Amino acid sequence: MRRSRTVALTAAAAAVVLVVTGCTSSSKSGDSSSSSASGSAGGGSGANAATKGIVNASDKKGGTVTFEMKGTPDSLDPGNTYYAYIYNFSRLYGRPLTTFNPAAGEEGNKLVPDLAESMGQPSADGLTWTYKLRKGLKYDDGTPITSKDVKYAVERSNFAPDVNSNGPTYFHDLLVDNETPYEGPYKDKAGGLNSIETPDDTTIVFHLKHPFADFDYLVSAPQTAPVPQAKDTGADYVKHIVSSGSFKFESYEDGKQAVLVPNTNWDASTDPIRKQLPEKIVLKMNIDQATIDKDLLAGNAQVDLVGGGVDPQTQAQILQNPKLKASTDNAYGGRLVYLAINSKVAPFDNIECRKAVQFAIDKVSVQTAEGGPIRGQVANTVLPPDIPGHQDFNLFETKDNKGDEAKAKDALKACGKDSINTVLSARTERATEVAAATSIQAALKKVGINAEIQQYPQGKYLTDSAGAPQFTQDHNIGLMMMQWGADWPTGYGFLQQIVDGRAIKASGNSNLSQLNDPAVNKLLDDAAVNPDKAAREKTYADIDKKVMEQAVIVPLTYFKVFLYRPDNATNMVSTPAFSGEYDYLNIGSTK
Repeated sequence: MRRSRTVALTAAAAAVVLVVTGCTSSSKSGDSSSSSASGSAGGGSGANAATKGIVNASDKKGGTVTFEMKGTPDSLDPGNTYYAYIYNFSRLYGRPLTTFNPAAGEEGNKLVPDLAESMGQPSADGLTWTYKLRKGLKYDDGTPITSKDVKYAVERSNFAPDVNSNGPTYFHDLLVDNETPYEGPYKDKAGGLNSIETPDDTTIVFHLKHPFADFDYLVSAPQTAPVPQAKDTGADYVKHIVSSGSFKFESYEDGKQAVLVPNTNWDASTDPIRKQLPEKIVLKMNIDQATIDKDLLAGNAQVDLVGGGVDPQTQAQILQNPKLKASTDNAYGGRLVYLAINSKVAPFDNIECRKAVQFAIDKVSVQTAEGGPIRGQVANTVLPPDIPGHQDFNLFETKDNKGDEAKAKDALKACGKDSINTVLSARTERATEVAAATSIQAALKKVGINAEIQQYPQGKYLTDSAGAPQFTQDHNIGLMMMQWGADWPTGYGFLQQIVDGRAIKASGNSNLSQLNDPAVNKLLDDAAVNPDKAAREKTYADIDKKVMEQAVIVPLTYFKVFLYRPDNATNMVSTPAFSGEYDYLNIGSTK
């Protein structure tokens, strides 16, 4: 079960929240106006052009935009997903209160109002946030969108873990509890969560347990995309999602395909950031990566939905062809590739056994398995270099980052072990992740750690295997491959869900190491209420060091995507807000 988090504000913390408003405006939240989406249009062509501007900017309507993906998503339900690519894609049919500006570089990290008419208005003490919805909003069936639908969306996504378990737990942790613990809308029919008020159909008010400077970022999650309670069918809602965006579902076949068409009840006057260009959007699932790459090169698909980049064979082909390379984008996106060490599975409940893993791994070999330096820089910290608060340090230094067998064996001896037998998990559809796991397996074997690689589908990786603590216990999964991108571009948005012990949950868990360090938890709480941006960033650096001192995460690479954009795709822009993927909001096709 999720844990409710209570933070006792000290007198000093209570005093500083009076200026939370200033903190929010000085971060990457943008202003309160209805920003246009252009930001950096006219990026031109050439390698990395989409990291600097919008490539093939166009308002031309018509054509079909085809997305393809290897495997299946955790869910297309905006309230039951935790993959960045679905956060990105779901904005086509679900409008959150705020979202990120569809632009390149730092402009793409700026928040703009979406369903809301402006950014949130916090109270003087930072404990209440108020949003007003735009006027004239409608669902695809023509019925009005109200603030009650936004409230219900948050309730179903955060307070019904037995039905919707995939998403993060921020709202659950931040919102004030009912006098009797709220059990979610499927069990509690008494009127919902008291800490979210809807005084009228266009106003929604959130009451927090403690100030939270990043709250405007939090409501950009698809968990605030409205859901009419009368049409919610729980786990089956994914089959009949009601659209509040510029596109609606024409058809959905689980594990196969989804087809979206223009939402005729979407009104451009209520939406300054969407264009509604294609006459059809097709998402094809369970496509082999090599086929996706061929389709992109041939212009038969416009986007690889997962946004992890082309496979190594295609990468080599592209790098040898200047014309193809000119249509690529290579960018960071606040991502870390890492190995999570399960602190609850013996013998990794002993820090010395965890240190043995840290010293054993040849990170250069892992980097090579992922595709070389173009796919990422060798990492030694949890926070990537493009997330505020990053500092360079290395607590488990080895010569040239190639591992140290002697230090690893010494740590193993200090753990009281001559050898360890464990399971190393990876996602079936991610060839480079499996290749990296194979490299790690070889390095660990040299020091006496025998890791059997077991693969699980990415759509169930966090719900049924690596992200299900009891499953890991039952199946001796001591080591888990993971890639993480920031929920939003701050240290809190990157760290909280993967290192806060109170974020651990029975299914859909992202804190794979199951770290529950009171010192780390307290530092996260301190950062949450601190209005000083520089002070918060120092705290994030301190958290990074404390996590590394616990040796529960082995940073492997600061991941870079290597994406190909077909010539027939328009409005292509690489966005740091969604882990370096292309922004999916306004992609069109000349085909």
